[in-house]
Amino acid sequence: MLTVDAHPSLDTLAFTTTFPGPLGGLPSPEWLVALLKPGATAPLSSDDTVRGAIRDMLRHGGYKPTGRGKPASEYLVRASGDGSLGAINLAVDACNAVSLHSGLPISVVDLDRATAPFRVGVAPEGAQYVFNASGQSIDLAGLLCLFDAEGPCANAVKDAQRTKTNADTRRTLTVLWGAKALGERTARAFDCYRELLERAGATVERLP
Repeated sequence: MLTVDAHPSLDTLAFTTTFPGPLGGLPSPEWLVALLKPGATAPLSSDDTVRGAIRDMLRHGGYKPTGRGKPASEYLVRASGDGSLGAINLAVDACNAVSLHSGLPISVVDLDRATAPFRVGVAPEGAQYVFNASGQSIDLAGLLCLFDAEGPCANAVKDAQRTKTNADTRRTLTVLWGAKALGERTARAFDCYRELLERAGATVERLP
């Protein structure tokens, strides 16, 4: 279902999640939302070493992970710190909680809005996609992305609008954008992620 192009420093892990119903009818439990708040404790915590390793990993294809193009996990730290990181839906909240505390950027796409096969690789020159409902686009050249049959649809910075979750979402594909320099952090983040989703009633299946 997913192939990964050769990369010297990427440590990625992907899994599918099946929720017990549409996300619109599954509000995030209080214990999950609490993980998004300032000062929340979790099994993993991020630091400058993690941030540096993720940025270095993303630079391999020529991408510059700075400014507005920095990894999404760094935005979450700021949003949590100022109290603006709130609940969106069960899939996104679990993603944000794990990304916030692990320091790893994470992508979540709606499996029923994307088209297999899937591949992880560096986007070519000229590649771009719309990443929000306002129609704003991101230049993807040199950036590691998740591709489906229609093209790039997610990455460690901003996911594509066309495959984002919504109230009708029942199945998702999640990609953790880890770095080999961080040892077992990707696997540990997945273990935490699985625990949160299963506690919320979802079924998780790791992809080979």
